[in-house]
Amino acid sequence: MRLFKQLLVVFAALGVLAAALMTFSYDVIKIDWIVFMEIQDSFDDQEKPLAVPAQSIPVDGAAYLPGMGEPVNPVPADEASIARGAQLYQIHCAMCHGDNGQGNGTVAAFLVKKKPANLTSEAVQAKSDGSWFLTISYGIWNPSNTLFPEVQFSGQMPPLAENLTIRERWDIVNYLRTLKAAE
Repeated sequence: MRLFKQLLVVFAALGVLAAALMTFSYDVIKIDWIVFMEIQDSFDDQEKPLAVPAQSIPVDGAAYLPGMGEPVNPVPADEASIARGAQLYQIHCAMCHGDNGQGNGTVAAFLVKKKPANLTSEAVQAKSDGSWFLTISYGIWNPSNTLFPEVQFSGQMPPLAENLTIRERWDIVNYLRTLKAAE
């Protein structure tokens, strides 16, 4: 009887241990539920997307098309735009360009080929709003850029057009105009 009680205690302890371990193993053994996009018929397997109708315009309108010339800032630089731009700058730009735009963000130390631009320098501040908008939208391009021949940059800034709306990019441009060089 005593042996039976000891075995019962051992098995109970092992059962509790197994249950505890299994509660933390869900991420390893979890079963994927059906994702509804996988079981609907809008596209057959490997079907190409439909072509865009001729002369169609995106809902937001075209922010920039090659050959249009440099875009002009349509967003007034009021307090609301600058505040939105400051918030968006902290989210999307400060990690490289630093909190004050001086190119000393936390990621800048790891960039070997080209350091982020000091956005408070006279040369950068002298750029037009349209130039800044294109840089934010399409990133810093390689000099061999053929898609937008009028945009000839070199460096490694990623494009943010997919992450930011047209209005948000202009808000960042308005905020960048408020940055001042360190005294």
